This record gives sequence, structure tokens and C-alpha cells, in this order.
Amino acid sequence: MPTYRDEGVVLRTWRLGEADRILSIATLEHGKVRAVAKGVRRTKSRIGARLEPLSHVSLLCWRGRELDVVNQVEVLDHFRAVRSGLDKMAAAMTMVEIVDHVAHEEHATPQLFHLLVGALRTLESSGSPLVLAGFCWKLLGIEGVGPVIDRCARCESSGPLVAFEADDGGLLCSTCRRGQAVSPEAVVLLQRMLGGGLAGVLREPPQPAGGELERLGVAAVEHLLDRRLRTPRHFPESGRLGA
Repeated sequence: MPTYRDEGVVLRTWRLGEADRILSIATLEHGKVRAVAKGVRRTKSRIGARLEPLSHVSLLCWRGRELDVVNQVEVLDHFRAVRSGLDKMAAAMTMVEIVDHVAHEEHATPQLFHLLVGALRTLESSGSPLVLAGFCWKLLGIEGVGPVIDRCARCESSGPLVAFEADDGGLLCSTCRRGQAVSPEAVVLLQRMLGGGLAGVLREPPQPAGGELERLGVAAVEHLLDRRLRTPRHFPESGRLGA
């Protein structure tokens, strides 16, 4: 049976039988992988705790006909600080749910993988309330549907830009406005985030427009997926997602 090594993030797990577990894993080189981890639900399992959702791991897998089989696991990061806070955990689980829907089996998308790992690391180290918003808006670009943010997506006027509509592909001016209203502060913040300034924005204190951009970003991703996300989340008016 052929084997392969890869780096991955565990997205989701299901119970299988009395002791096994099925995993959905976003990997760097093999896209989304569905694999069986045998015996991991037994109390004496040495790798069960390493294969929880959010775990960033190095894997050795056997290639199976329908499901691969996890043979060896080395943890690269547990993201313990993320797991310790409800707000951080909600943001992280929203991101892995999105990747589980977006990623394709046996089709590697390194940009998507690095976006997820980078977002989890940022959430771990800083807890910025804009991590989920930044993740959603960046993901749209990776998927080829990045929003028009520097002009009206319908008439191409310079603005002022006052609304966002996913069907139109971006921000809209006051003449074309429909969809969700967007504050001037949110427009400026979004332009900074997608104009190469995301790292700087994530280092800044929470901004009132952050919650607005998170709501709009998640809604835009749901429009892309054509489904509602199941992960619990909240959008505080202050824009604060986690400390």
C-alpha cells in the first residue's frame, strides 16, 4: 500500500465504530484528505489527542481505496491559547468549517492552507478581533471572487462607496446602492486590509468597524458557498471578537 507524508490541519472528525475516527484534514500537498485514524478513541491511544480539530500536524498516511489511513502523527501546533478562549475558539472553528467546504480532495491549494495556518497562528499569538474578518476577505480572493473595493462594482464611479452586495461583486456607490449598508470607516478598513496592510491592521487595537467587516465577510463567504455556516459565532457591535 503506497504511503505519503504531508502537513495538515484537522478540520473535522466523526466517530467510526467503537474505537476509530474519520478525519477531514486540509493538507499542504494533497488538498483535503479524508482518512481513518484507527483505535484513537481507546484510552491507551498514543495519537488520539493529536488528532483533534484545529491541530496542526505532520502525517504519515497509507493511501486507501476510499479512505486513507493515518499511520503516524507528529504535532506541530495544538493552538492551546485558541482553545482556551470561547471567542477565539468560535473564530477558529468558523475558519476550519469554511476550509472544509472550500477545499477539494486531491487538489492542493497551498495559498488556502497557508492562509488557514497563518490565521490560526495570528489568533494564537495576538487574538486580534479582525482575524476572522481578514481570513474571510482574503479567502474570497484566493477563490477568484475578490471584491471590488476601490470603485463602485456596478457603475465604476469612485464613490462615495456606501454598500456591499455579493451578487455585484463588491462595494457600491450611493446611486447603485443595494445589499448591506457599509460605513465609511469600514470601507477604509477593508481597503487597508486588502491593499497590503492586513498585518498592520491586525496589530492595532479593536476598531468599531471590525464587527461590521466580520459580518459582511462571513456573509460573503456564505454567498460563495451557497449555504449557512453552522459554527456558533457572534458579532459584537464593538467589533471585538476576542481578547
